[in-house]
Amino acid sequence: MAYGILYDYLTGQTIEAFRYFGAHFGTLEIPPVPPKKRGQKIEGVYFRLYAPLASDVSVIGEWNNWDVRANKMQKIDEAGVFETFVPGLHDYQSYKFHFKNARGEYVDKADPFAFYSELRPQTCSRLYDIEGFPWLDDEWMKKRDRNFDKAMSIYEMHLGSWQGKIDNRYPSYEEVADRLIPYLQETGFTHVEIMPITQYPFDGSWGYQATGFYSVDSRYGNPKQLMSFVDRLHRAGFGVILDFAPVHFATDYYALRDFDGSCLYEYAFPEHTFSPWGSCQFDLGKDPVRSFLMSAMNYFLTYFHFDGIRVDAVSNIVYWDGNKANGENTGATEFIRRLNGKIHYAHPDVMMIAEDSTDFVGVTKPLEYGGLGFDYKWDLGWMNDTLKYYSKDPIYKKWEHNKLTFSMAYFFSENFLLPLSHDEVVHGKGTLINKMFGDYDTKFALLRNLYTYQFAHPGKKLNFMGNELASFDEWNEQKSLPWNLLSFPKHDSVRRLLRDLNLIYQSEDAMKFEEYNPAHFQWTMVDNAEQSVFAFEREAGDSDLLFVFNMTPNYYDGYEVGCMHDGIYDELFNSDKDVYGGWNNYNGLPLTSYPGGPENRPHHLSIKLGSYAAMIFKRRIVKEEKSREKETTRVKKTSRSSKKKVVSLNAKKK
Repeated sequence: MAYGILYDYLTGQTIEAFRYFGAHFGTLEIPPVPPKKRGQKIEGVYFRLYAPLASDVSVIGEWNNWDVRANKMQKIDEAGVFETFVPGLHDYQSYKFHFKNARGEYVDKADPFAFYSELRPQTCSRLYDIEGFPWLDDEWMKKRDRNFDKAMSIYEMHLGSWQGKIDNRYPSYEEVADRLIPYLQETGFTHVEIMPITQYPFDGSWGYQATGFYSVDSRYGNPKQLMSFVDRLHRAGFGVILDFAPVHFATDYYALRDFDGSCLYEYAFPEHTFSPWGSCQFDLGKDPVRSFLMSAMNYFLTYFHFDGIRVDAVSNIVYWDGNKANGENTGATEFIRRLNGKIHYAHPDVMMIAEDSTDFVGVTKPLEYGGLGFDYKWDLGWMNDTLKYYSKDPIYKKWEHNKLTFSMAYFFSENFLLPLSHDEVVHGKGTLINKMFGDYDTKFALLRNLYTYQFAHPGKKLNFMGNELASFDEWNEQKSLPWNLLSFPKHDSVRRLLRDLNLIYQSEDAMKFEEYNPAHFQWTMVDNAEQSVFAFEREAGDSDLLFVFNMTPNYYDGYEVGCMHDGIYDELFNSDKDVYGGWNNYNGLPLTSYPGGPENRPHHLSIKLGSYAAMIFKRRIVKEEKSREKETTRVKKTSRSSKKKVVSLNAKKK
């Protein structure tokens, strides 16, 4: 098995390298020496290192007082694998590999496959027995899937700053879970996405420039504490997605950079060695690097039960240095196809999500059809266009009308996810409410409108922690979220609005069933640039919803908006209600449609349309209509069944 993994590692085909390389607790069996009839079993740790150009290799640690002569490692394969067994070791002991590199220099390197590491600024790896966590999430694991046709509202979070430090230390994974679970239950989100928790030295990188790709971030505890975090969220009914950065790594020399005196992990070409962020770029065309990263993601899926991986900076994978003008990086796109194929084969119920800002074709298309094989792709075009539109003075919005209609021109080409992520609330960009046009009250009204639009639009949803608080201060990884804002009704009402949108999203099939099928979406008002009013309808089964958006301060007492069906419509939601901090211009009684409508729609409603209001109307499906639909379905099924019988009879005749 070991040599099978090694061969597959070298050829870029394994996703289980973590079972072989690194430090593993085990037993060394010493054969009996006559006249003894029994051999001896010694408990200890196997160390294995891949460093092709290294020589004179040792493992140094606390147990041998960092003596380079005490535990020499033997070269067991010409590919460059070194191994030794050290008896009598235990969890948390620090260690490094000491060896002569290709330039004849002696260096100390952290273990690339370490499961645990010292907290920065310390740089050693630490021993940790990863086996034996008592999982209790069987019910969740049996029923989970990739969430097609289901509500998926993701709460993106940075673990260290969500509730802030406790007694000048970071909260543990369990301490975050203690408060997070009831908060998610209260706000209605379905999933949590945690920003990278692979070991990283610089707090300001937020985990996107890692040094240990198998090493759980020691800021918040050990690996089994992270397992407990995921287990508890699963038992409470929430999925957990891991943000992972396979494009680049930290430049610190104690880690992967210049590992054995060669560019073992990074590009050897100077023009590609460093990323736009100043970090080292993984050479994704090298087979061992592919195995290293694929195995790292599989490690977190296997041992930590994560429900999905969000792959960061896919634009820097598909194109050289993230620039389309440089052409496709075919070695890297082959890595992505291999990654998604192998992960989905091993974990068919796990989601692979691409954070991709390019127009690369087929990101979520299956591999068998020439795609990259992701399940979902962040719609960063939607995010940019939408936020630009909401920042405009209403006087000029008619000239920017296409920014809100363009997304539906391409939406059905991929399985898109609509993100309002951490990237939009840092580095001087301003928070979401700061991006909104207008004075204090107008900003809140537009923010309520924006969140309604996000949930109304087809596609899965993602919001960064704090979006629900409507904070005017940008996120800072060193500070807690400003929870005191919830004592102000204006801010607390935004959280209530997001909660209600989450609940409607989960309850209405029209907002999630076959959302990537254009048959379920229909514009009912798309060309009204002059008034900047939009409306569209989404329908699935018994759920027929009409969404209306007023993007200006103008108020209309009897506004005519088109709809596709005749019937009675109930106002399910209105962002202008006073419970959300609005002016309470809503339609309380059921509305009846009338023949004809604007933009040649077959029917219309006459509604009260508040200033900057966003509304959801639900059409009542009458029993006769339901029975007609059932009869039509029954006839179709009978027809298909009859055809099958005919085919069967013909086959028998032949």
